[in-house]
Amino acid sequence: MRNKITIIGAGNVGATAAHWAAVRRLGDIVLLDVVAGIPQGKALDLSQAGPVDGFCGRLTGSNDYADSAGSDVVIITAGLARKPGMSRDDLLAKNVTIVRACAAEAVRHSPDCVMIVVTNPIDAMVYTAFKASGLPRQRVIGMAGVLDSARYRTFLAEALGVAAKDVQALVMGIHGDNMLPLVRLANVAGVPVTDLLTEAELAAIVTRTQQGGMEIVNHLKTGSAFYTPGLAAVEMAEAVLTDSKRVLPCASYLEGEFGFSGCFLGVPCVLGTGGVERILEFSLTEAERAAMRASEVAVRKQMAATGL
Repeated sequence: MRNKITIIGAGNVGATAAHWAAVRRLGDIVLLDVVAGIPQGKALDLSQAGPVDGFCGRLTGSNDYADSAGSDVVIITAGLARKPGMSRDDLLAKNVTIVRACAAEAVRHSPDCVMIVVTNPIDAMVYTAFKASGLPRQRVIGMAGVLDSARYRTFLAEALGVAAKDVQALVMGIHGDNMLPLVRLANVAGVPVTDLLTEAELAAIVTRTQQGGMEIVNHLKTGSAFYTPGLAAVEMAEAVLTDSKRVLPCASYLEGEFGFSGCFLGVPCVLGTGGVERILEFSLTEAERAAMRASEVAVRKQMAATGL
């Protein structure tokens, strides 16, 4: 039996995630949206790429959650996207209502799913999905660190003139201005970037990473990033569906890890069939711990604003 993935929200991020999931042969895909015709048309278009690319999973566009029944993974992308001048927090009030409804309906039809949340502000929306779904903490995960780390790795590779896939770098904390791109652990094929770039160069890359989403928003003017967010969610889904034990930075609900409890923060997670199977803890410097505390303060403010 093939795996089943439901993607809620057929906008740019959701449709792109469906595309990546299809070309990676992850299984049958349901693209779900409240707007009649949009998921049906996009799913039909994507399914017709099957003869060209060679994937054979079934693609279904739907407005009915019943079609999502029995999903192994549910990816929530539904919600409003940022526009120039908007912070992620500006989206919270409207998106919390959307995500709460999506999570409750999804789990009603797929009680054994692993839920991956992409909607911004991610750390508040994954908390919303966690509360609305009633799923255990291991099976509700926020997509943030994979995206932020990809941006960090891209900028480091550009500065160094090397292949991005040879750059290893980790971003932790909130998906926002207080995120923590770890400099001391970043390396190129094992060589520390601190031996290759100046402090000023690294500081500029950290700042660009923290503002990476808005850089794209300012270019697009009418929307936000979707290619890499869609792929980042699928990367997480693939780790769950294949039980590959990939170590990916994800927004996970903490219960004492790194000294934090009762909130979602981006940390390195081992992903498998059960979702977050464990969190890889390691010692932080005082500066890194201070950055994580700043992330926690910002996340708790968002959590309070959800009213949940």
